[in-house]
Amino acid sequence: MSEQTPNLAMPFIMPAQAQKHVTHNEAIELLDTIVQLTLENSDAVTPPALPSEGEGWALGASPTGDWSGHGGQIATWRGGGWLFVAPREGWMAWVKDDAELQVFTGTSWAKVA
Repeated sequence: MSEQTPNLAMPFIMPAQAQKHVTHNEAIELLDTIVQLTLENSDAVTPPALPSEGEGWALGASPTGDWSGHGGQIATWRGGGWLFVAPREGWMAWVKDDAELQVFTGTSWAKVA
């Protein structure tokens, strides 16, 4: 049996697992990030100085600072730290700085026609 779901990579609670609430809470955080996805920017490279809880950014190919090494992922500020999620082809997000709905093509974010 896999340890996570195939589409959203959400963790399963495993038989005889200790501290099941940790796995459950991780899955809730992922759902809260992914469902009704809203991004501040769809090609960000520099982390904001003062992010607000729940804000998210789609990262460009070569982000810097705390985002270094997470190119192409979604970075969301959660509980005083960054949660990184790899987007899947077909995911859609409202992108605030462009004021438009965008879809992840598998390689980049593009305006929905």
